[in-house]
Amino acid sequence: MLLPFYKYQGTGNDFIIMDNRQSTIALNTEQIAALCDRRMGIGADGLMLLEAAEGYDFRMVYYNADGNESTMCGNGGRCIVAFAHRINIINDAAHFIAVDGAHHATINAAESWVTLQMINVAGIQYHEQDPILNTGSPHWVRWVEDTRSVDVFHEGRAIRQQEAFQPKGINVNFATIHTDGSISVRTYERGVEAETLSCGTGVTAVAIASAKDKLGSFQTTIHTPGGTLQVQFQKSTDDSAYDVWLSGPATFVFQGTVSVE
Repeated sequence: MLLPFYKYQGTGNDFIIMDNRQSTIALNTEQIAALCDRRMGIGADGLMLLEAAEGYDFRMVYYNADGNESTMCGNGGRCIVAFAHRINIINDAAHFIAVDGAHHATINAAESWVTLQMINVAGIQYHEQDPILNTGSPHWVRWVEDTRSVDVFHEGRAIRQQEAFQPKGINVNFATIHTDGSISVRTYERGVEAETLSCGTGVTAVAIASAKDKLGSFQTTIHTPGGTLQVQFQKSTDDSAYDVWLSGPATFVFQGTVSVE
């Protein structure tokens, strides 16, 4: 089976995207994992299928690099919007459905810049005094003095595997707030089982957690190893967040065809 694919990346978080509006693509876990393998396949943090969805511009179906269908991916959502623009499904705005519900997005194609509406966040919980939020995917936030000194793989993996979060695990973010108000973030992602260069739902969780006990409108600049993102949101009295938007680059890398047995 010969399949056309497109490769996109958003601040280094990279994805294989396929157009499945005709429902002709049916990949199993092993096939998806093989395609995402960085030595034996195309290489990616995840794979997405763009599918038809009544009442929406499209449906986003997201799989982690391990081949399992997963929860929402913020950078993936931005990249699939850029892909939808490339294949002329949308113009400068999108309304699509994903595993966590409906999303709106806008795109400035000339600058490869996509702004994606994320889900509302119903408060902040705590485990070992660290914030835990669900921004479409579950995230643990740990504040550190300097993200550059953290062993993200081993420390993140240990937290991800804690019994309290099994069987699915949790994503882990290490974050530092700078004097100018910007934040640096490094993320260990479940399903990839490694540090990724960026995580959209992760930086969203960090931005909201940084505004603990505060009210009003916020715009936060987030630095990741793969680039810079912006998170805008409103905070209410119970540490809930709404009108949440994730903005950043979503870049086409290459396209091709791949043989899948």
